[in-house]
Amino acid sequence: MSGHSIPSTVFWYDSALYSDDGLLGFGQCGCSAAWLIKGQIHGVVDARVRLKLNKGSLQNAMTGISAGLMRRSMLHSAPNVVAGVCGEGECLANNCERGEVGVGNLEMGLPDGEMCEGSDSEPGNVEEVSARSCEMVRVEDDEVLFLEERDERVLSVRLLSLSRCNKVRSAWGLFRSMKLSGLLPSMHACNSLLSCLLRNGMRTDASSLFEFMKRNKIATGHSYSLMLKDVAGRQGLEAAITMFWEMERDSNVNGDFDLAVYNTVISACANVNDWIHAEKIWRNMKEKGLSGNSITYCVLVCTFVRSGQSEMAIDAYNEMVQNGIEPSQDAMQAVIGACSKEGKWDMARSVFQKMLHDKLSPSLITCNILINMSGKAGAFREAYEIYEIVKSVGHVPDSYTWKALLGSLYQAKRYADTLQFFETIRNENSSMLNIHLYNTTLMSCKKLRMWEKALQLLWQMEASGMPVDTKSYNIVLSTCEVARKPKVALQVYEHMLQQDCHPDTFTYLSLIRGCVWGSMWDKVNEILHVVPPNSSLYNAAIQGMFLRGKLHAARKLYTEMLSYDLEPDGKTRAFMLQTYKKIPEQLTF
Repeated sequence: MSGHSIPSTVFWYDSALYSDDGLLGFGQCGCSAAWLIKGQIHGVVDARVRLKLNKGSLQNAMTGISAGLMRRSMLHSAPNVVAGVCGEGECLANNCERGEVGVGNLEMGLPDGEMCEGSDSEPGNVEEVSARSCEMVRVEDDEVLFLEERDERVLSVRLLSLSRCNKVRSAWGLFRSMKLSGLLPSMHACNSLLSCLLRNGMRTDASSLFEFMKRNKIATGHSYSLMLKDVAGRQGLEAAITMFWEMERDSNVNGDFDLAVYNTVISACANVNDWIHAEKIWRNMKEKGLSGNSITYCVLVCTFVRSGQSEMAIDAYNEMVQNGIEPSQDAMQAVIGACSKEGKWDMARSVFQKMLHDKLSPSLITCNILINMSGKAGAFREAYEIYEIVKSVGHVPDSYTWKALLGSLYQAKRYADTLQFFETIRNENSSMLNIHLYNTTLMSCKKLRMWEKALQLLWQMEASGMPVDTKSYNIVLSTCEVARKPKVALQVYEHMLQQDCHPDTFTYLSLIRGCVWGSMWDKVNEILHVVPPNSSLYNAAIQGMFLRGKLHAARKLYTEMLSYDLEPDGKTRAFMLQTYKKIPEQLTF
């Protein structure tokens, strides 16, 4: 190579370059191969080489280099594996991203048939060179750099910066260069690069990096979490669970599994409300002596509540408190919902008081649940106090709030107050009125036997355009029944049919009982024969007739009931036995 002066710091494509100070580089992209034996250059496999120098202004491409051998003396100062270009103390990763390193190009070639001084091979005898090679490195496709900087800490900082800036090609090229140079990046830099690769869809490279981290014992819980999260998002929970168990088996040897990995897979279960796998992983954690943190228990409690597993949610919350972990706001609100389903009013109240003590603002839904629970427990004063809290934290009461408050009054058997509170709602928040509020008020009318008020509310419902269902009519009919107003009940029934509202068994039961107490026997028989034979209706009619002293009529209906193969209940059978004693005729049971 006499007569040619080649700078010592170079960058090239498609092949390898020999410089007169012994430095070796591999191609940036699309290179064929370069072969080394224990740090010594033996030949070049490709005859097409393009050089870029990091100084000068030449813009030509070097081509036509024949394969040849270099003097072994040139290699004493060469590193075992180096790649690409770094300039004088500067990192050229951003230039690599654009495919440019250095300035200027040089075109040159070796004369045909010329051998390097001191070589023991013929020019172009590549096969002989590669046959003598016992340790070879092949670099393909990706960018690699000659690393003039050898400090692992400095290079790790650069790798971290590139990954955070999403310079995925430059970051991956720098990592490969460090790997080929025998340098180990920090675990923080590797985790950042792993996240960058997954973010850009380079999952094959990400898997390669992950295996590298495990082999070098720099994989952390965050590394496992990134891989699990990616698999769960692409392939679904089952694939992530399978991968998790495999990772856990490996971690028994490597010891690089931590709580973050368990939290990741539990969160993946929570995303699809898979409480079965979530519970299994939770139990497995405890078997291994791992105690969850606030994130673990919050996810578990919320998942169990959404899946209807209220008891498990309460168990997880209690375990969190026993372990001295401060529950989050979400966990406390979720467990209040679980307590409402399990009827644990005292626990719900205690958790709510803790929220207030910690100066946390409960959601409107949580307040509505507590108001409703207070009403069922007969604690209307507490329900009203919670209502005041709703207003103090800036929530606007909705229809569920009014329903819970009205229901709490009804559950506390304060029926007159229920009617009065309903009027307050209607006057101040008429837009919040719905069928649930009307029905609760109608039930209070029934308890007070205020049939006229019940009729008034029914007409108001119809006048407002609100669809009136069968339940509302049934409550009004029951009110007329307890008020001993059978004729009014029959009028309501006729109106119900005119409104194209279909009666059900409860409708006919109220009518039959009302007609029995009003001695309207013809109407009783008419109702029984209008609807298909029903054992509940016959039992009600027979028992009513017996109590009113209509024994012959009761016995006749009983015989008719048996002819329809209807089953009498125990009370009807007992009445018929008494009828048999009073009227000694054979009865069939």
